[in-house]
Amino acid sequence: MTASTLSPASAPADSAPGAPALRIGPLALDSPVVLAPMAGVTNVAFRTLCREIETAKTGGTAGLYVCEMVTARALVERHPVTLHMTTFGPDEDPRSLQLYTVDPEYTYAAAKMIVDEDIADHIDLNFGCPVPKVTRRGGGSALPYKRALFGRIVEAAVRATEGTDIPVTVKFRVGIDDEHHTHLDAGKIAEDAGAAAVALHARTAAQRYSGQADWSQIARLKEHVTTIPVLGNGDVFSAEDAVAMMADTGCDGVVVGRGCLGRPWLFAELGARLTGRALPTPPDLGEVVAIMRRHLDLLIAHHGELKGCREIRKHIAWYLRGFPVGSDLRRDLATVNSPARFAALTDRLDHSVAFPSDGYGPRGRQGSPGTVVLPEGWLDDPEDLTVPHAADVMNSGG
Repeated sequence: MTASTLSPASAPADSAPGAPALRIGPLALDSPVVLAPMAGVTNVAFRTLCREIETAKTGGTAGLYVCEMVTARALVERHPVTLHMTTFGPDEDPRSLQLYTVDPEYTYAAAKMIVDEDIADHIDLNFGCPVPKVTRRGGGSALPYKRALFGRIVEAAVRATEGTDIPVTVKFRVGIDDEHHTHLDAGKIAEDAGAAAVALHARTAAQRYSGQADWSQIARLKEHVTTIPVLGNGDVFSAEDAVAMMADTGCDGVVVGRGCLGRPWLFAELGARLTGRALPTPPDLGEVVAIMRRHLDLLIAHHGELKGCREIRKHIAWYLRGFPVGSDLRRDLATVNSPARFAALTDRLDHSVAFPSDGYGPRGRQGSPGTVVLPEGWLDDPEDLTVPHAADVMNSGG
């Protein structure tokens, strides 16, 4: 079972009137759609933009928007970059924060800090990162292989939030590679440790972001984990993809990452489709320009003008995918250095152009599969409780 397209007749049944579309512990969400953390993308500017569009197009409903991943140790040590990454909008509710962690002690300290200082309303633990510089030190998607250590980490976060309304959720991959699947054990361990939900990116670390996500693994996890929601992640690029994933796997919600790059309105489309409402009309180029300008304003408010203009550049290519924009204008937009310059350049676009048919589909990094680099002897003992050396130091600052 892999990513597929399903007819409207296969859409999930409508929820009862007034019922939440997804419940994660005490959090009742109007939409079963979750924004996956992406480094350098899902900051407060992007989350605010997605939420503004979704609430405007759906009459006020919204899903869950998770901030950029931050390192537990860096948070505890109050690294300035990390603290800046935990910025939430004044009206952001719920505030969702994802922790990268390898150490139960730092996990507990970070979760306790989040509780005591009212930093967030939801904590997600990341065990899905496949980047070689992370796995070679035992972090990210390498860590669930160490079942005992993985369990201690989840237990630490749950213990730190005990007696509060802050749920702890856990995200992971199918495993290290096809010979070392860990998702079923990880799901059961997280469930038994008190996690409020689990999310599965249906690829192995060896796949990285290449090929197709194997949705059948989400279905297997859903059969294995029975008392908490199971969310699916991987190859959701359209509303029909989300419907197909939920229908094919029985999962309780979908997590969207690369599919929303340059399409912050995707959450309005997915939320509408999964809750039985009419799909919003795709934006024409004029609407996309207005969204880009709003995005730049929000980035400048968060980062300042210099960095805000630098940050918008990578988004521009995603926003304009499929639109007829000349190479000279694309090149000029890729070097924009002020809001005035950005406005002047985008005024040159034909705002009446409809959203292109090839503006959908995969986007962002895909890369190619490869051998997962692990610490020496990593696969020898899955019950080993040794905390990976320096795996959290290298990620200080997020």
